Amino acid sequence: MFRWPISLRRCAARIGFASCLCWQVGFAATPIADPDAFLKQTQDLQLKNHLRYLEQLAQLNQQASSLTPDQQWRLRFLNAWEAMYESDYVKSEALLQDIIRRSGDPAWVDRASALLLGQLGLTRRYTEAFELANRVAERLPQVTDTKIRSTLLVNLSSTLGLAGQADLAVRYAHMALAAIPAGEGSCRTFAFLVSALYNGQRLKPDSPELQQALDTCPAASEPVYHTQLVLTLADLYANGGQPRKALALLDSIESSLEANGYVPAKLSALVNRAQALAALGDDDAAKQAALAVVAEKKSSDIDAWLKDTYEVLYRIEKRQGHTAAALDYYEKFAALDKAYLDDTHARALAYEAVQQHVLLQKLETEKLSRQNAGLRALQMLDAKTAEAHRLYLVLLLMALGFGALAMFRLKRSQLRFKRLSHLDGLTAIYNRQHFIVEAERLLHQLEKRKGAACVAIIDLDHFKSINDTYGHAMGDEVLRRVVIACNQHLRTVDLFGRLGGEEFGILLTDCSHEHGMAIAERIRAAIEATVVELDGVIVAVSTSIGVAFTDTAGHDLHHLCSAADAALYGAKRGGRNRVAASGVEDLVAA
Repeated sequence: MFRWPISLRRCAARIGFASCLCWQVGFAATPIADPDAFLKQTQDLQLKNHLRYLEQLAQLNQQASSLTPDQQWRLRFLNAWEAMYESDYVKSEALLQDIIRRSGDPAWVDRASALLLGQLGLTRRYTEAFELANRVAERLPQVTDTKIRSTLLVNLSSTLGLAGQADLAVRYAHMALAAIPAGEGSCRTFAFLVSALYNGQRLKPDSPELQQALDTCPAASEPVYHTQLVLTLADLYANGGQPRKALALLDSIESSLEANGYVPAKLSALVNRAQALAALGDDDAAKQAALAVVAEKKSSDIDAWLKDTYEVLYRIEKRQGHTAAALDYYEKFAALDKAYLDDTHARALAYEAVQQHVLLQKLETEKLSRQNAGLRALQMLDAKTAEAHRLYLVLLLMALGFGALAMFRLKRSQLRFKRLSHLDGLTAIYNRQHFIVEAERLLHQLEKRKGAACVAIIDLDHFKSINDTYGHAMGDEVLRRVVIACNQHLRTVDLFGRLGGEEFGILLTDCSHEHGMAIAERIRAAIEATVVELDGVIVAVSTSIGVAFTDTAGHDLHHLCSAADAALYGAKRGGRNRVAASGVEDLVAA
C-alpha cells in the first residue's frame, strides 16, 4: 500500500489517495493455474502498473468462489486496498473490519489493522486512529513476521506524524527500516522516513536521507514513489527561495505525472509550479497553473491544494492592483486556512484524549528500537533504564507540547482578533462598519447580475424607557434576545448587523418583495413573542420595521437605507409594532 504521511504544511494533501485511472477490461474468464502466485503478482503490480493490477484483480474476483479461504481473505484485502486507492473509504473500511473480525488469522488482522490505521487518519477520525495506534503498538512485540512488522511501523510513523509527534514519527520510520525483511525493497519505508522528516521541518534539499530515498526508488521500477520524492524536493525548492530549481524538477517529471495519472501528484505539481512562477514574477503562467488546480478541485472544508493556490492567486491579483479579485481570493484562502487550524486543534484534542495510552506506547518505543536491532536477540530493559527513558520521553513530550500550544494560541489569537474587529461586542453580529462594507459589496454583485434584494431596518419600540426603568443590564439582555429571535428566521446568505443602539439592519439577497415582507413580519412576530427575564424582572418587547426593495430604490445602499428609514418612521407613526414597506401607505399591523 502507498500512502504519503501527514505534512505540517499540507496535512490533508500528503496522506490522500485519489481515483486516478479510468479503465475498461474485456477478457475471457480463463482459469488461474496457480492462484497463490497470481495473487502475489497482482499485489506487486499495485503501484508499478495499476492498469494491469485492475485487470488481474477483476479476474480474481470473477473466480473468487474457486479460491481457498486464505486466498479469499487475501483477495478481500486487495479489494480493500483498491477501494481506498479509489477514495471509496466506506467500502474499504467495511472490507477491513470484516477481515479483522472474521478471518481468525492474526497475520491478516495485523495487515488489515495497518491499512485501517492509515484510513482513519485520512478520514479525520483522529480519536479512533490514535486508539488503534496504541493497540497496534502494544501488539508489536508479538509480531514476528518482519514484513507485517515493517508495515505496522510505517503506519504508526504516519499516525504519530498526524498527531504532531515528529520525533516519534521519525523514530518509528527508522524502526521500520531496521525491520525490513531480507530480500525486500526499502523504497516505501525510505519514502515514509523522508515524509516524517519533512513533516517535522527537518528536511532540506541536500539532506542525505532524501538522496538515499531517491536512489532507492528509481523512476523505472518505483514510478509513484519516485515522483512523490521529486515533488517533495521541488516543494523544498519552491518554498526555499530556489524557484528555478523547482521548475526544472517539475519539468523533468511532467511526462511521468501524465503517465501515472495520479491526481494528488498532479495537483501538488501544479501548486508548486504556480508558487515558483509567482516567485519569478511570471504572473500569467503562475495564474494559469493556479487556476488549473481550482478547475480540478472542488472546495472542501480542508483542502491544502486550494489553500495554497488561493494564496498564490491573492498575491498575484494584489500585485496587479485588482483589489476585488484579491479580496475574494484572500477570503477563500483565509477560510481554508482557518479550517486547517481547526483541524490541527481537533487532532491535538484527540491526541490528548488518548494521551495516557500514548505515553505507555512511548515507554515501549525504546524497547522496540532495541528489538529491531535484532529480532532474535530481544531483551527486556531493566527497571532503572525504563524509568530514565520514561522521564526523557515525558520531558520531550512536554517541550513539544508547550511549543505547539504556544504556536497554536498565537495563531488562534490572531484569527480571533481579526474576527472580533468585524463583530459587535454585545450581540456578536456584524458591527455597523462591517455591515455597510459587506452590504455594498453584495449589492454591487447583485446589480451586475440583476438580482433582487431588500433592506430591513429594525428599531425596538420604547427601548429607552426599558433602559431608564430597568437599567442597562436589562437593556443589554433585551438586545441579545432580539438578535437570537431574528437569527431564527434568517438564511445563512443574509447579512445581519447592529447599526447602533437598538437599531439593526438586515440585507436579504435574492429576495422578492413578497418574501422580504414575509420574513420581516415573521421577525416582528418573533420579537413580539420574546419575553426577557433578568433577576426576576420580566420585560416584553416589540419592534417597528421598515423595508426597502432594490426594484424601487435601486442597488445603492444609501438610497435603500434612506427608503427603509422612511418606511420605519411610517411604522412608528402608525402605532409601532408593525412592518412598513417603502412606498406603501398601508402598514402591516401586529
